[in-house]
Amino acid sequence: MSTKHSKAAARFLSNEEGSQWHNQSIWYVRDKRDTLSKGLPEWEELRNLSSDIKRHTVTHLDQYLEKFALQAEANGVIVHWAKDAGEHNQIVYDILQQHQAKKLVKSKSMLTEECHLNDFLISKGIDVVETDLGERILQLMNIKPSHIVMPAIHIKREEVGKLFEEKLHTEKGNSDPTYLTKAARIHLRNEFMSADAGMTGANFGVAASGDIVVCTNEGNADMSTSMPKLHIVSMGIEKVIPDYASLSVFLRLLARSATGQPTTTYTSHFRKARPGGEMHIILVDNGRSDILGDELHWETLKCLRCGACMNTCPVYRRSGGYSYTYFIPGPIGINLGMLRSPQEYSDNVSACSLCCSCDNVCPAKINLSEQIYRWRQSFDTIGKADKMKKAMSYGMSIIFNNPGLYRTALKFAPIINKLPHGLIYNGLNAWGQGRELPSFAKHSFEELWKKGQVK
Repeated sequence: MSTKHSKAAARFLSNEEGSQWHNQSIWYVRDKRDTLSKGLPEWEELRNLSSDIKRHTVTHLDQYLEKFALQAEANGVIVHWAKDAGEHNQIVYDILQQHQAKKLVKSKSMLTEECHLNDFLISKGIDVVETDLGERILQLMNIKPSHIVMPAIHIKREEVGKLFEEKLHTEKGNSDPTYLTKAARIHLRNEFMSADAGMTGANFGVAASGDIVVCTNEGNADMSTSMPKLHIVSMGIEKVIPDYASLSVFLRLLARSATGQPTTTYTSHFRKARPGGEMHIILVDNGRSDILGDELHWETLKCLRCGACMNTCPVYRRSGGYSYTYFIPGPIGINLGMLRSPQEYSDNVSACSLCCSCDNVCPAKINLSEQIYRWRQSFDTIGKADKMKKAMSYGMSIIFNNPGLYRTALKFAPIINKLPHGLIYNGLNAWGQGRELPSFAKHSFEELWKKGQVK
């Protein structure tokens, strides 16, 4: 039975040139990650430290969140708590209303994507402007990110050139990256200067000092917070870390894992509002407490949102981000989607070959493939098991548990080699779509072994 993912992947792969380009572009980033990680003899030690720190923090989350909030408030920051996306969005809107803000410039934030903040604010009459170049391109195209770090990786420069012709009135036919970047810079500069409020996400929240740390390559987070006097931070509660010693571990891992850089171009620390300004931090749960209570899947809270699991995943690279129905694609997205709603996002679970490459590159050492395997084992429980596969598994269990029947089946299996192709490969054989059975041997290994023909 085809899933939503497999159908969407087939559409993506039908553009052979585009799918190959996507695969190569993503693998290039993975290759850069490997080169830089091999340059650090202590790389695996850093991964172990990262995993240990995250494990400790999320299992003592109440303590660190309280400490973080107290420190932030001592710095003059106003701290809010949101139990879900609805509360988060309403808090943001209320803050904007209090300041009569009509335009909000945003740095890239997957949490605001999770909460559908943009749509909510736009419906309330707020002009929301994404300032990350990739995110701005997608916003002008009215589509969602296909990667959590490189949101527009699937868009070619020629498409951007045509988009900017229409939206920014750039030169016709000019898709030179330097020219397009300059045009975007001029366009966004005007947005920064006329904005009433700025918003960022948070890569890390340092409990010991109450600092917010944001890692970017474009400096748009700095512009979003230095031009408007109002700064709003949207932060998932799992982003809190103990102290600056912990931060030093994560900063050595994050950019290397995400984009193959030693560090991001900008690592910005926000402790308090700019002079004469106001800073708000919204600490968002939105199901994270429930994940923490899940003994089998709590490790997803260790995620640094680096995207390394996507860059290495052979399925994601070849099927694209939009083949996944959850807004975060790839291995981490499969798990997060299932934690959000198993009924709605179960089709993504098929988008995994269980090659375990994601486990090997994850800087926080999350057992991503193991968790996906566990989700597969739960399909019957949640009513998502394929009926045909269940029937086949039942039939195979009968054969494998009956030695005589198993030997008989092996003896007659070569008959399949002589059957007409259309009788084997048809609409009833979902497995045979894109696959061919190997030829069955005339004699089984057991028969050959008993005759002394193999040793």
